[in-house]
Amino acid sequence: MTTDAVSADGMLWVPGGRFTMGSDEHYPEEGPAHPAAVDGFHIERHPVTNDQFAAFVADTGHVTLAERAPDAADYPDADPSLLVPSSAVFTPPAHRVDLRDAYQWWSGVPGADWRHPQGPGSGIEGLGRHPVVHVGHADAEAYAAWAGRSLPTEAEWEYAARAGGSSEYAWGAELTPGGRHMANVWQGDFPHANDQADGWYWTSPVGSFPANGFGLHDMIGNVWEWTADWWSAHRTEPVPACCGAASRTRAQSVDAALPPHARIPRKVIKGGSYLCAPSYCRRYRPAARLPQPIDTTTGHVGFRCVVRNSAAAS
Repeated sequence: MTTDAVSADGMLWVPGGRFTMGSDEHYPEEGPAHPAAVDGFHIERHPVTNDQFAAFVADTGHVTLAERAPDAADYPDADPSLLVPSSAVFTPPAHRVDLRDAYQWWSGVPGADWRHPQGPGSGIEGLGRHPVVHVGHADAEAYAAWAGRSLPTEAEWEYAARAGGSSEYAWGAELTPGGRHMANVWQGDFPHANDQADGWYWTSPVGSFPANGFGLHDMIGNVWEWTADWWSAHRTEPVPACCGAASRTRAQSVDAALPPHARIPRKVIKGGSYLCAPSYCRRYRPAARLPQPIDTTTGHVGFRCVVRNSAAAS
């Protein structure tokens, strides 16, 4: 299915419809598969880029979550030395590690933020068309409000990713049909060896891979994307800390004494990222979902926006 309705600002019209949301074939949190419906909406063709986010910051002076020190009152048991502006950065080990412990490849890095995605000394020069990362849910909402848009609901996001189909992947039944890489995900032995068969180790410029049937790029892989929905598990099984939700807020010891998913509110993220791997995290599918703490920023979570009033995007 395709659509030619593209507004002047590059948003694409997605006609409403019914679909089967979720999956019973993969991770427990995706099930049960159930009928869902959405009204038509406009959606951005690709995740918000560094250039787009920079324009927002230049116009508003917005300071992102990662650029602000956490309030000690919110984390009374935290080591004060950890309560500094920081964000979670993927730090690959040099060898195989216990895949049950995401802290083997995530580090809270002081000074990491959207302008410095790998931490102090890094930058975004030449990365203007890459998705912005290290943005919290409130940062994404602030951008959306500035742009006259909203974050998509989980149902809207999944419907757009499926593009009117019901295949396992956004493009069909195979991860790499005919050997062709369709998204920026991990190839190799995660988390220490990525052979970059798809051409990328970190993020990739938006539009580097084929669009789905609705003409949308990067719905799968590259970066996870925030949605508007609060996390609600469809089943009671605990959700493992996959490739990013484990970055214990912005100060790594803050949640150490708490059970998973306690206290810190979570929003649903969708789509998987460049860190999703067949050998570890197979969440590069429309049905996949994870809970992300709203006080957490990481180097593999971004967002895109929607407009539900078609006239507003025309």
